[in-house]
Order: sequence, then structure tokens, then C-alpha cells
Amino acid sequence: MPRTVITGGAGFIGSHLCDHFVAAGHEVVCIDNLLTGSRDNVAHLEGREGFRFVLHDVTTFIEVEGAVDNVLHFASPASPADFERLPIQILKVGALGTHNALGLAKAKGARFLLASTSEVYGDPEVNPQPESYLGRVNPIGIRGVYDESKRFAEAMTMAYRRVHGVDTRIVRIFNTYGERMQLDDGRALPNFITQALRGDPITVYGDGRQTRSFGYVSDLIRGIDLLLSSDVWEPVNIGNPVEVSLLQVANEVKEATGSRSEIVFRPLPPGDPKVRRPDITRARDLLGWSPTVDRAQGFERTIADFRRRLRAETGAGDSA
Repeated sequence: MPRTVITGGAGFIGSHLCDHFVAAGHEVVCIDNLLTGSRDNVAHLEGREGFRFVLHDVTTFIEVEGAVDNVLHFASPASPADFERLPIQILKVGALGTHNALGLAKAKGARFLLASTSEVYGDPEVNPQPESYLGRVNPIGIRGVYDESKRFAEAMTMAYRRVHGVDTRIVRIFNTYGERMQLDDGRALPNFITQALRGDPITVYGDGRQTRSFGYVSDLIRGIDLLLSSDVWEPVNIGNPVEVSLLQVANEVKEATGSRSEIVFRPLPPGDPKVRRPDITRARDLLGWSPTVDRAQGFERTIADFRRRLRAETGAGDSA
């Protein structure tokens, strides 16, 4: 039975990874300090053979008894709302947390996979963004705490590979959505869904023409698994290359929820990327990966999950 440690395992993506690897027969050690994760995300796994939850802050030394085959480092606040609310914590988990997770992989002789992000490309001048693009990041802007923490984490991962021979992988994750996202996440899609279901105005920043590429979480998990089991050590983009404007997404969410909410416009936050679209050539060629869930399917599943949780939270139906 392979043994896999997942930091940030009670978060949105981390909890789906826990599900995947438990189902695949791994013994999973889920580590999370619950700063932005939730124990509810893994409650269905607790008590099952092959799963253990550990409440721990990975910015301090990580100790796991026994053998470890894989370390997947997914701990980090990742919402734009967190960039202002938790900037120091983001920097610490990107630096100290990555250092400690790599130290665990080195000590155990384990394979290490870093959750990086499309944010390493910043506000890009190249579209779509291939892994060879070095990015355009403002290190002193509000978003810099997240962008630079991930860029630093990639640099440290490569240093451990070159100096200590750690077997490393780097996944650059593009906009991903699905069940278990926080209702008040702060990112565009969960904001749109929550606002639409509550009957609140749907807030679009700027003129809404800025683009994103939304990938469903099951596609991401499959890509991560393929990368982990491959011999590809260079960064790999995993995301859906279908580019869409945020205004179009707001309208799609409004229609899918049956909401009567008004779409309103607010000033664009500083540093907000104008375009975001992955070049997935490397993932296709080296991993045989491409997304399979289209936006309509993914939105339907995600909206159903948000609707259920909002009803549980309020004890009443939504206002859509």
C-alpha cells in the first residue's frame, strides 16, 4: 500500500486528492491547519482504513512516522480575498512550508509534487501561456504575496532536486472549480454562484472582458495523478484551454441557477490579470492528458453543491 502525505489536504483541491488516493488504495496522511481548509471536506473519510487527519501547521517542522512514498504539497490560501487578509501566512507557507515538505520528502526518499499555479505568469503578455513563458509579476503588488510565494516554491523545489536528488514534480494549476469550494471564496466563479443563489447582485469587476479558463476539479485530479506517476520533472500546466470572458461566465451562472439577480460592475482590482489560458501541449504530449468535463457539466455539479450547502447554512431555500 503506497503511503501518500497531502499537505492542505482539507482544502478544496486537497480533499479531492485525498478521495482519489484513498480510492486508489493509498494510505493517506492529510495534514492541514484549517486556516482556509475545513474538516467537513474530509469528514466522510475519517474512520476509514487508510486515512488519517493530522492537525498541523506545515510552516513548522513536519514529522510523519514510518515510510512515505509521496509528498504532495497543496497547503496555501489561494483566494484573492486571502491576498489582503492573509499575506504573511501565504508567504510563510510558500517558503517555510515548502522547505519543510521538501525536507520530509528528502528524509523519507519520497517523490515530491508541488502545487504551483498559473499565477506564476502574473499579468501575461503572452496568450496562451506555455511553461517556457517566464511571466510578468509585480513583486510589491497585492497579488505579489501569492505569485512570488509560488515562484519561490518552484525555485526551492528545483534546488532540492539539483542539490539533494529529490524526485520532484511541479504542476501549474489554472482556474479550477468544483464541489467544496468555499462559499465566500472570493474568486469569480464561486462569487457568481453564491450571489446568484442568494439573489444578490452578481458582481463583475472591470468591464468583464478579462478572460479565464475554467477547469473542473476531476480533470485536475486526473492530471495530477498522471504527472505524479510520470517521469516529467519540468513544470506542467493543467487547465482547460477554453477561454471565456468573466461577463459571459456571470451570464451562464445566472441562467444555470435560474437567478433573477442583476449583474453589476465594480472597479477592476489592481494587478488583476487580463487574460488567462493554458497552453497544454506538454500535458497532452507527455502525459496523454486533456480535459473531458465541459463547462456546462461542471457548472451543473458545482451549482448543485453550492445550493445544498447554502440551504444547510440558512435552513431555507435559495432566492434564485
